[in-house]
Amino acid sequence: MRDAYHEELDSIGDSLVEMARLVGSAIGRATTAILDADLKLAESVIASDEKVDELQHELEARAIALLARQQPVATDLRIVVTSLRMSADLERSGDLAQHVAKLARLRFPETAVPRDLHSTILEMGQLAQRLMAKAAEVIITKDVDLALQLEQDDDAMDLYHRSLFQHLMDDRWKHGIETAVDVTLLGRYYERFADHAVSVAKRVVYPGPVRRGPSPGRACPAGGPAARGDRVPHAVP
Repeated sequence: MRDAYHEELDSIGDSLVEMARLVGSAIGRATTAILDADLKLAESVIASDEKVDELQHELEARAIALLARQQPVATDLRIVVTSLRMSADLERSGDLAQHVAKLARLRFPETAVPRDLHSTILEMGQLAQRLMAKAAEVIITKDVDLALQLEQDDDAMDLYHRSLFQHLMDDRWKHGIETAVDVTLLGRYYERFADHAVSVAKRVVYPGPVRRGPSPGRACPAGGPAARGDRVPHAVP
C-alpha cells in the first residue's frame, strides 16, 4: 500500500515536469509567432494550452484523492500541497504564453513588435524558455544551486523589462500608442512568466535534511523526496 502511495507521489512530480516542459515550449513558439507574424504557429500555441489545463486538473484530482485516502502528515502533506501550488504556477505560465500568441493573432498580418525591439523580445523569449527548462530540472533533481541560478536569470529578465520601458519613454518613439500598449503587455507577460518559473523552483528546494532522491530518470514529487532512504543535505517545503 505504501509503495503504491509513493508511486502516486512520484507520478505527481512527473506531471509537474511535463507541464513545465509544455509551457516552456509554448513560450518559445509564441515568441517566434509574435516576431514572425506566424498565424499558424500562434494558433498552435493557443490550442496547446488546453493540454496544460488538462494536466493541472488531473493533477489536482489525484492530489485531492491522495489527501482523502492517505491523510498524509508532515513532509508528505507538504509534498501534496506544494505540488498543487506549483501546478497553479505552471498553468498560469501556460496562460501567459497563450497571451503572447493571441497578440500575434490579433495583429496578423502585421507584427506587434517594432523591428528595433525584435532582438530584445527574442532574448526575453529565449530567457523565459531557459528559465522554465531549469525549473523542470529542479523538480527532477532538487538542485539548490540550479534553483539559485533561476533567481539570477530572473534579474536579467527584469533588466530586459526595464529596457522596454526606456524605449517607450524615449522622445524618439515613433510607433504610436497601440504598439506601445502591445510592447508593454508583452514585457509584462515575459516578466511574469519568469516569476512563475522562479516560484516553481523556490517551492521545490530549501536547505535542510531530507531523504535521498528518486532513481535516475524519475522526477521527484514537488515538496519532498520520491524515494525513502538515506538522508541528504537538501529539502523541499
